[in-house]
Amino acid sequence: MKPFLILFLSIITLTALIAQNPDYSLNTYAFYDSSGSKLSYGEVIENFNDTEVILFGELHNDAMIHYIQLKVIQDLMKTNKLVLGGEFFERDDQLKIDEYTSGLIAARNFESEARLWTNYKTDYKPIIDLARDSGLTFIGTNVPRRYAALVAKGGLDTLQILSKDARKLLPKLPVSFTMETPGYSNMIEMMGGHGAGSDKIIQAQALKDATMAQSIKDNLQKNTLFLHINGDFHSAHYGGIYWYLKELKSGIDVKTIKVYSADSLDFDSEYKGSGDIILVVPKDFTKTY
Repeated sequence: MKPFLILFLSIITLTALIAQNPDYSLNTYAFYDSSGSKLSYGEVIENFNDTEVILFGELHNDAMIHYIQLKVIQDLMKTNKLVLGGEFFERDDQLKIDEYTSGLIAARNFESEARLWTNYKTDYKPIIDLARDSGLTFIGTNVPRRYAALVAKGGLDTLQILSKDARKLLPKLPVSFTMETPGYSNMIEMMGGHGAGSDKIIQAQALKDATMAQSIKDNLQKNTLFLHINGDFHSAHYGGIYWYLKELKSGIDVKTIKVYSADSLDFDSEYKGSGDIILVVPKDFTKTY
């Protein structure tokens, strides 16, 4: 039998098997609403029309999530004016970000001088380059890590000793803090219970959340959608950045994307109510570090 005929018959046989056996289907992600109703990708995009802020939670090393982020930005650009922001840049790198996205400096200069996460080139560079090529503003929203380290050691009160120039990189002081903020009590449990050290670590987390919320609020524009990328725990269950944004601006329209990495893409009852949009990705997909 000729090789071409063998290949043709093999394709016909495989096609028939896939049609008869759903186990042959290949699914790479699934979207749901907060209650568990499945959503198409197009419905997710439509859901964000007329929204002020999207908090896109992520698992920092998940390649599928980063690909979906890029596609969401590209599709939202078609019908919305966008401003982008991300946890993965700190506020004192903003000048470098502006110079790069405006085309003033070359990639090699930007990448050698800005503080980049280890997975920048694989996971975040495509988004920054899209901002540069499309004329979008990108805001580095996170607090400089040295100040988070200061709070983790001495608590939020230590911020009061910083200079006037340093405070320009912080949210308005004093930073409100309560363990009632969703997610913070879970962090305490993960660290083995209350203690002076663990409480201060949670306060450092609160500083990051409050700074990112302040950065978003300060850069809101009329009739513009601000899409912010952050670690999932910074906005899960409507805590973290979401909570601080609501404190800063009552009535602000904020929607969250909560992500799960799981063996099955089916909706699990534990996902219910954890975000406005639930994104489930396969646990065995490529990790970038």
